[in-house]
Amino acid sequence: MLKPGRKEFMYFGIPGSQNWEQVQAIHKGWSSDRKCKLLSEGSSCLLRLSTAEQYAAKQKEFLIIQKYAAEGIAMSQPLAFGRCEEGVYMLLSWVEGEELKTALPKLPQAEQYRLGRCAGELLRRLHHIPLAPEDVPEQSKHARQRAKLERYLACGRRAPNDAAAVSHVQKNLHKIWSLPPVYQHGDFHPGNMVLLSSGAPALIDFNRWEVSDPYEEFCRIELFTIEDSLPFSVGQIDGYFADAVPADFWEIQSVYAALNGLCSICWAIPYGEEEVQGMLRRFARSMTYYEGFTRRVPTWYEAYSANKK
Repeated sequence: MLKPGRKEFMYFGIPGSQNWEQVQAIHKGWSSDRKCKLLSEGSSCLLRLSTAEQYAAKQKEFLIIQKYAAEGIAMSQPLAFGRCEEGVYMLLSWVEGEELKTALPKLPQAEQYRLGRCAGELLRRLHHIPLAPEDVPEQSKHARQRAKLERYLACGRRAPNDAAAVSHVQKNLHKIWSLPPVYQHGDFHPGNMVLLSSGAPALIDFNRWEVSDPYEEFCRIELFTIEDSLPFSVGQIDGYFADAVPADFWEIQSVYAALNGLCSICWAIPYGEEEVQGMLRRFARSMTYYEGFTRRVPTWYEAYSANKK
C-alpha cells in the first residue's frame, strides 16, 4: 500500500496517480479484474485493472457505465479509462456506505422490503434506457441457454431428482425472450449494492452488463438474494412491477430458476467441492419452493406477500 506523502509515485503509468496517497487491494468478487481502493486528498475512488487483450471489451463497459450514469441512477460514477503499463485501467467513484448484503439482516423486515422496492425501481429505470442500434442483439439467447443445459447434463455432476427441472426447461425454454431485450446490470443482487447514508441503495460492479431478456435479470433472486432477505426479494419484484406482477413473469421466471439452478452446479466445479455443494443446496431449495416445478409462483413469494397484507 502506498503511504501518505508519496506524491512522486506513478502507479502503472496512470495519469494522476502521482497524487494518490493510498492504494489498497480489494480481494472480493469473482471478476478477473484487479481492484484497488484509492485515497487522494480525503476522497476515495475505485481502480479496476484488466489485461491489454480486454481493451475493447473494457472500453465498451466504460461507455455503458457512462450511459447508465447519465440516467441519474444511484451508482458508482465513471471517472477515467485508458491504457496503462498493466494493460487497461478504469477509475470509478467510490460509493460510501455499507454493503447491502451485510446491512439487510440487521434491519427490520419492513425496512428490508422497502429497500427491495427501491432496488426494483432502480432496475426498472435501468431497463427503460433505450437500446442503441449497435447494441440490439441479432438473435436471442435460446441457443446459448440450450447449450448451458447440455453442458450440465454432460458435466458429470447431477443434482438428485433433477428430472423434473430438466423436463421443465426443455418444454418451456422457448418462452424466454418473449419481451424486447434491455440493457442489464448483469449481476443484480445485494452483494453489488451499497446502502447509502440517505437510506437508499446504490449500484456497483457493472462488469457483467449485457443486453438480454429483462426477466433474466431476476435469476439472482432465486440463487442468492433470498438467502440475504426474503422481504427484499419480494420488494424487488413488487417495486419493479409497481405491484402489478404479470402472469408471464412467473411462468418465465420458473424456467430461469430451473435452468440456472442446474447450470450453476456445472459452473461451480472449477471452484471446488464447497461451491458445488452450495449450488446443490440452492437447487434443492428451488425444487422445494417450486414444488418440483409443478407450480409457477414460488412459495417464498406467496407466503411473504400474504403476511405483509
